Amino acid sequence: MSKYIIFKAESMSAEGWEERQLAHTEAYTSILAEHYDSSNSPIPEPGYRLREYHQVSKFADKQFPDSSTHSRIGDWEVTRVEEYTPEIPNHDFEAVVICYCRYSPVTTPLEPMPKIQVSQELQEV
Repeated sequence: MSKYIIFKAESMSAEGWEERQLAHTEAYTSILAEHYDSSNSPIPEPGYRLREYHQVSKFADKQFPDSSTHSRIGDWEVTRVEEYTPEIPNHDFEAVVICYCRYSPVTTPLEPMPKIQVSQELQEV
């Protein structure tokens, strides 16, 4: 089932609003993240937390210098979920899901991410 999942802050003035500026218009947004999910996983429920991705420079891969090296369970917690299903045929998504989130800081450890694997075919291109 293809789902378009939007995570947004409950209000435009929520924590970190200054960092949520759109590059092309310089307008501010309440959108925290967007996920395109074509798995059969259930949609997020209240209590779900977004993951944060970080780069610890001493673990950075020289081949992928801008990639994240660690992640952690983040400070944004889903408080309410709305799901919309299109009623028209031949649609791109079977559901559009909006997850409203509140800033609720937690202390969670950074977890190392697996090393990026590149197939020999891609290395030769």
